[in-house]
Amino acid sequence: MSKVLFTALCFAVLSSCQSQTPDGTVQAQADKSVGGPCEGCEAIFEYGDKQLSDTDTLPDFLEGQPKLKISGKVYQNDGKTPASGVIIYIYHTDREGIYPAAPEAKGWAKRHGYIRGWIKTGASGEYTFYTCRPAAYPNSNVQEHIHTTIKESGKTAYYIDDFVFDDDPNLTAKKRGLFTNRGGSGIVRPIAEGDYFLINRDIILGLNIPGYE
Repeated sequence: MSKVLFTALCFAVLSSCQSQTPDGTVQAQADKSVGGPCEGCEAIFEYGDKQLSDTDTLPDFLEGQPKLKISGKVYQNDGKTPASGVIIYIYHTDREGIYPAAPEAKGWAKRHGYIRGWIKTGASGEYTFYTCRPAAYPNSNVQEHIHTTIKESGKTAYYIDDFVFDDDPNLTAKKRGLFTNRGGSGIVRPIAEGDYFLINRDIILGLNIPGYE
């Protein structure tokens, strides 16, 4: 076998094990499949050329009410070590209980709407989202909720329990008992402080996530 052909074959093998992420970096296609089926989890990659940081402000925040400041820390599976480089994607309804989509919406933005955001944790594992409280679906008894997806290095994207609100009358005792606490409890208690309602939720990677270990 010629040296040129050998080099070409080696390059082909290496290339088949790599892919390009939306931010232009190359990563191995060796992510472990975890979490089970996750419709729409690929939306976590739809941030395009946006430079992610540990803080994001979702559309309609300035105009909407009531305003929320959602923050917390992401920990490794041991529940103690801060996790850096973790992407969190959230989306939710507006105050009418719908997912409003922009006319030019593409991809999952057609279904998730434009009220969505992304952060990437730094060394401290901290994250913050500024948004407005969602409403329940029209003519339903479904609790208000914020959908949440996680992407960490070496694992496929997976969902964790929605953010739900402790003071929501639709969040009955029966419904509380159905949560599996993926990533930890998603039940949060809004605390009024100035113009905001503060919400805190810490997330533990892999906690109660099928196939994680």
